[in-house]
Amino acid sequence: MDGGPDGTGAGASIGLVGLGVMGSAIAGLLLRDGAAVRGYDIAAERMDRFRAAGGQAARSPADAAAGCAVVLTSLPSAAAFHEVVSGPQGLAAAGGPRLVVEMSTLSLADKVRGKQALGAVGACLVDAPLSGTGAQAVTGDLVAFVSADDPSARTAAAATLARFTRAQYDVGAFGNGSKFKYVANLLVAVHNVAAAEAIVLAERSGLDLALVLEAVADGAGSSRMLQVRGPLMAAGTYDDPSVRLAVFLKDLDLISEFAGAVGAPAPLLAASRRIYDEALAEGRSGQDTACVAEILRHEPGKAPR
Repeated sequence: MDGGPDGTGAGASIGLVGLGVMGSAIAGLLLRDGAAVRGYDIAAERMDRFRAAGGQAARSPADAAAGCAVVLTSLPSAAAFHEVVSGPQGLAAAGGPRLVVEMSTLSLADKVRGKQALGAVGACLVDAPLSGTGAQAVTGDLVAFVSADDPSARTAAAATLARFTRAQYDVGAFGNGSKFKYVANLLVAVHNVAAAEAIVLAERSGLDLALVLEAVADGAGSSRMLQVRGPLMAAGTYDDPSVRLAVFLKDLDLISEFAGAVGAPAPLLAASRRIYDEALAEGRSGQDTACVAEILRHEPGKAPR
């Protein structure tokens, strides 16, 4: 099948830089959808898994872009993003593909810097963060917040994102995607701790946690965090993370900074942050963020009157 007029159709090759938890899940979905995917990651073991799944292994970000009209980036930090965009083997050095769809959670300033670097070589950066965990990514249960100044770029990016997300929202001008993601992740941060608090309450009440998860998740008190992370909290298993605690703390910093910049109060985020910081202090940086349940498990409750 041939690609569309912008080169982003079903048969076009897609570049993908970043094959971590999220990126590898996206690669798997694209490959199962019949896409030719050129992927790159600095970790050799991730490249090996990508190659075994049928992906075309690239030698650098620039090589991942070779022959691709669109490149997706899913990266853990601002430093990684700037190296991928502006490094010696980066996308800008290669002249850039026509469209780069940036799916990471980064600061607005970092995204703008990347936009300017790519714009200088004639490429368009679309700010399109994803809402969902790595576990949700495996099944395509992700939502994309698509933002770019050029409406045609948003349309083209959404067409590619539709191949591995369940919904794509056109949120307007460049940078709005990140703002939507900050709002979404504020709720994730608070709901995750709330789910942990509820699980510990049920546990200390002597309730059947499996039944609690089934019944409560079917009612008004449900949340996606209760549904997705509640089973991990009930079982106390956190070593196969869909989002590592250390990575999520970076997101919390971004949300706090953004809320402060626009003058928005965030008392529940601040209260939740204490629990995340205690989990980090216990050496849980590599665990799933559901591990906050263990902090609450070890906190004494108030004695009944």
